[in-house]
Amino acid sequence: MNMKQRIDWDNLGFNAYETKSMYIAKFDSNGTCIDKGLVPYGDIKLSPAATVLNYGQGVFEGTKAYETSKKRVVFFRLNDNANRFKNSCLRLCMPEIPNEMFVNAVKETVLDNLEYMPKKEQGSLYIRPLAFGSGPDLGVKPSSNYTFLVYVTPVGSYFQSGLKSLNVLVTDKYHRVATKSIGFAKAIGNYSGTLLPFKEITEVGYDEIVFLNASDENIIDEARSANIFVLKDKTLKTPPVEGSILPGITRDSVLKIGKKLFDLEVKEEDVTLEDLVNADEVFFTGTAVIVAPVGSISFKKKKIDYKKPYSDSMTKKIRETLIDIQNENIEDPFGWIYSLN
Repeated sequence: MNMKQRIDWDNLGFNAYETKSMYIAKFDSNGTCIDKGLVPYGDIKLSPAATVLNYGQGVFEGTKAYETSKKRVVFFRLNDNANRFKNSCLRLCMPEIPNEMFVNAVKETVLDNLEYMPKKEQGSLYIRPLAFGSGPDLGVKPSSNYTFLVYVTPVGSYFQSGLKSLNVLVTDKYHRVATKSIGFAKAIGNYSGTLLPFKEITEVGYDEIVFLNASDENIIDEARSANIFVLKDKTLKTPPVEGSILPGITRDSVLKIGKKLFDLEVKEEDVTLEDLVNADEVFFTGTAVIVAPVGSISFKKKKIDYKKPYSDSMTKKIRETLIDIQNENIEDPFGWIYSLN
């Protein structure tokens, strides 16, 4: 039985399955590509002195290819992923991957693995581009060579048992990243520091954690791997993309949908703890969760329940509109859908 036959397509979850192939490109220290192309999916060899292993010189992206209601295989805002990937590489002193190369590598990998594309009702093909220092360099310095890699895996819905309002803890025990550090880049090191805080809060019954800004604990940063929004009356607010905040592509999509389609006043400015407490609605955004409603926020043993039911919320309207655009159920007024063909 091959790998495809062993996959439970109706219960995919969010797991890494072995597929047919992956894309690998090699770069020297000057950013010159010396080799590229598809190779069979499998393990990669690294020197124990590789900078990604010793100093965390690596970045990644996350996006999806999926089948829409028009029976087309499409991507959502793929060029924006390419732009963010390039900026992340520059921040970690790695050669920037040109947008055209990024997009073509993603397309090649998806095309060669179309047999692993779930049916529309089953999920999507998750795409994980990576770039990392692969040179054997012992000193703390940029690597002598680099690897760009793209692999794919079939995934199901993030909410396998149905969408629910999240029970969230705001922590003052940990910070996610320093304000002027690499929070705005999709760097691998940004995520390892959230593992212990998340483990601790899930053990006592919370679903997600929100971090405070490292320079001013009166304002919030973001969640473990998602941006945060607060809605008060007709004003939708989210922290600005400065220093520690990742420029989420779903985040930007929600801002544009809120302003153009629902006539909301959208603000990218500091979100205070007071804003959080007094909000009508709070939600998270990200590639995996899309838009996830928050039911309650706890901080310093105080709990705030948001009374507005999800079924009658702006959160629901924004989420369903975004999903309808992604699935080509309605017209895409922003030009976000990018066809594989």
